[in-house]
Amino acid sequence: ELLENGEPAFGLLSFDYSLNNARSLSRSGLDFIIIDMEHAPFDVERIREFLLGMTDKRAILEKGSLQPNVVPFVRIPAIGSEDVLSQVKQALDVGAFGVMFPSVNNAADAAMAIRARRYPQLNGADDYEPAGLRGRNPSNAVWYWGIRDYHAKADVWPLDPEGELLAIIQIETPAGVENIEQIISVPGTGAIFIGPADLSTAMGYASSTAPEVEAAIQTVLSSCLAHNVPCAITTNSRTVETRLEQGFRCVTVGLDGGLSTGAQDALSRGRAASGRE
Repeated sequence: ELLENGEPAFGLLSFDYSLNNARSLSRSGLDFIIIDMEHAPFDVERIREFLLGMTDKRAILEKGSLQPNVVPFVRIPAIGSEDVLSQVKQALDVGAFGVMFPSVNNAADAAMAIRARRYPQLNGADDYEPAGLRGRNPSNAVWYWGIRDYHAKADVWPLDPEGELLAIIQIETPAGVENIEQIISVPGTGAIFIGPADLSTAMGYASSTAPEVEAAIQTVLSSCLAHNVPCAITTNSRTVETRLEQGFRCVTVGLDGGLSTGAQDALSRGRAASGRE
C-alpha cells in the first residue's frame, strides 16, 4: 500500500534469528524487515520460527486485520536458476511476503526471479507471462497468513494488482547497472534494491562514497524514477534524508538486534523528512 501510494517505506536487514529479536522487530515501528540469509545460514526452519515470533496477536486484535505492521521478506543466497527456484519456493512456503534476489545482472536473471515466485497461471489469464514455476504446497504459508485464498493472493505485485508478494531485485555489479533498463522492464519487478557495498567492491573501489560508485547508483535510480519502479538502498542517520530527497522510496535504516540508537535516529529522521511521522 505504501508503494502504491508513493510513500516511503522504512526497514532493516536482520541477521539475528532469535525469537526475542523477532518479537522486538514486530513492534519496532518499521514497515518491513529483510531476513538476510545471503550472508547468514540459509535455514528454512529458522525462517519459520522467526515468522512465528513476529506474530503479534495483540496488534492483530487491536487492528482488526491480518495485515502485518512489519512485513517480512527474505534475502536468499542463490544467484542463477535452479538454486533460486528451490530457495524461493521454501522461503515462500513458510510464509514470507517476498524475496530479495542478490546480484541480478541481466534480464534473464530477473525473469527467473519472477518466475520462481509465481504459481503457473490459469489458461487464458491476462498476466500469464512470465510463466510461473513455483510448486503448489503452501500449507504453512496459508496458516501463517491466516487466509483461505492464499493462491489468489500469492502473486507478484504490481504484475497482479491483487498480489501480496514483492520481488526485490538487487543491483550490485557493473553488469546490473549496465543492464538496468532490461532488468527493470521484466514484468513483475516490484522494487530495485541497490547494494552500495557490493557494488563498490565489484567496481574496484574500497568505499561506496567514490564518485564513480555514486554515479552508478544515480544511473539505477534514474531508471527507476523513469519507469515508476520503487528504488531502495541502505542508509543511516547521515544519509537517509538525502536519499529520500533524491527519490528513493524504500530505505533500510540499520541492522538488527531490535532498533539500535543509530537505526532509531535514522528512522526518525527519515519519517520526518518524508512527512510520515
